[in-house]
Amino acid sequence: MRAMSESVSVRCPACRREHQYAAPAYPCECGALVMPPLDPDGTATAVTHRAWDDEWITVRCTACGHDGEWPRPELGCDCGAVLRVPVARTGTGRAEPPKTARRAFQPITIRTARDAVTAAAVYLRWLGYRDIRRADQRPTSGVGIAAHGLLAHVDPTVSPASLRDVECLWLTAMTESTACAYFSLSGYAPDARARADSLGVPLFVLDLTGTPQPVNALADELDSTGAR
Repeated sequence: MRAMSESVSVRCPACRREHQYAAPAYPCECGALVMPPLDPDGTATAVTHRAWDDEWITVRCTACGHDGEWPRPELGCDCGAVLRVPVARTGTGRAEPPKTARRAFQPITIRTARDAVTAAAVYLRWLGYRDIRRADQRPTSGVGIAAHGLLAHVDPTVSPASLRDVECLWLTAMTESTACAYFSLSGYAPDARARADSLGVPLFVLDLTGTPQPVNALADELDSTGAR
């Protein structure tokens, strides 16, 4: 079930259109759904360039007090501008209490490369991984994200991931003594899938709904059991 969020009015600074925006809900480690606190009196700004540190905000779960890193709220205007929605300075979000059974995964629709990274991060948190953040070592392509006990590579390109891509992720994870997983928008070359099986790398394909689909048996197992 999606948590209900209060909506705020957002005016595009480029075309002056008014929009109603409700913040998305993200799953906290405790199972509660957390919503970033929006500032109804703030002014939206147009996104003109991207920087990783500007993409994330810290939101505290009111159910358990955990500080989580979540994507900064954004809204696409009909005129083509991407608007950064203002958030309250307190950083304390609203939360719905956790459910007793394992909750259903709440996907993030993928429209941009940034959405692909967000979808993978939300999925990893749903699996139970903690402290999700940008990886210390940046890959030559795609985006690396790290969690406690896992290194993940998100490939939002239109080309299937290659054998070298899978091997580079595995080698990086080996140097950090951690497990790894690969998320691709465009699938995998046949030799990459075979190599992933031999190296023990779970492979996922991100569909446009934002739901990671397991590609090999290792990914099926991870999806079923979650973080250990």
